[in-house]
Order: sequence, then structure tokens, then C-alpha cells
Amino acid sequence: MPNFIATLQAYRRLLNTAAFLFCAGLLSFGYYLQFHDGLDPCPLCIFQRIAFLVTGLLFLAAAIQSPGPAGSRIYAVLISLAGLMGAAIAGRHVWLQNLPPGQVPECGPGLDYMLEVFPLTDALKMAFTGSGECAEVSWSLFGFSMPAWALLNFLGLVIAGIAINWLTAEQAR
Repeated sequence: MPNFIATLQAYRRLLNTAAFLFCAGLLSFGYYLQFHDGLDPCPLCIFQRIAFLVTGLLFLAAAIQSPGPAGSRIYAVLISLAGLMGAAIAGRHVWLQNLPPGQVPECGPGLDYMLEVFPLTDALKMAFTGSGECAEVSWSLFGFSMPAWALLNFLGLVIAGIAINWLTAEQAR
């Protein structure tokens, strides 16, 4: 195990950059599906995109700064929090998609409309309770819907953030 950690330490900046690029790739794929294939994101999809953006930017900041031990641990915690928030949103989305047809909530207004008309807290509450459009599976790969893939990716990013930044903190600088 010490050899693995030493290898991670030697490539910490590169691995943080790779994780940032991975997040950028996921976001790019989402925008490709939106603008090329016409798959409009539901409110929960938009919040997942925000979580990928925040997670990716934290990886980028860790790569640019390449902090010492305390900073590495802080980045590990922040990346984990952002990734776990995204995983919670994606998990809620997967749950909505697996509800029996009679229990699926009715479709609500779009996120743009909710943010325009309602106070921010009410709009967020309505978005996170989900709507019928969030329960619709419009894309899948190997039997997994897009939110299921997002959930797996968020969990992988949390593990990567901990491995890259927390485990290597003792050897930092």
C-alpha cells in the first residue's frame, strides 16, 4: 500500500487534472445529448450538472494549487461533500424513476419558470421533490439510466477525491 500512495503522491496534480477533465467530459456529454439529440434536462438533471461542475472545479483548484497536507485534506473533504450532494440528487432521481407508475408525481413546471415565479427556497423544494418528467427514462446504456450513471460517477469521484487528496496528504510537499 505505501507504494500505491507514493505513486498517487507523485502524480497528484495530474490525477486532480484528470478528474477535472472527467467532470468536464461528463458535462460535455450531457450538453451533447441536450443540444444534439434534443434531450432536455429535468430539474434534477440540472442540479446534477451543477454538482458535477462544482466537483470538477474543486479538482481543478486542487490541481492548480497543489497544497500541503492540510490543504489536501480540505480539498478531499470539499470534493467529497460536492460529490455526495450530487450522489444524493442522483439517488433521488433513480428512486423517482423506479417508482410504480401510479406513484409517480405529476409533471410540474420547468425549473426556469419555478425560479422566475417562486421564491428560491420554494423553487428548490419543488425541484427536489421531483416531478413526472424526472421519472421518465429517456436515455439508457447497458440498462442503466442517465441518473444511475451519474450516481456511479459521483461515487467514483468521491473515492478518487479521497484517494488523490486525503491519502497523499502526509507526503504532500
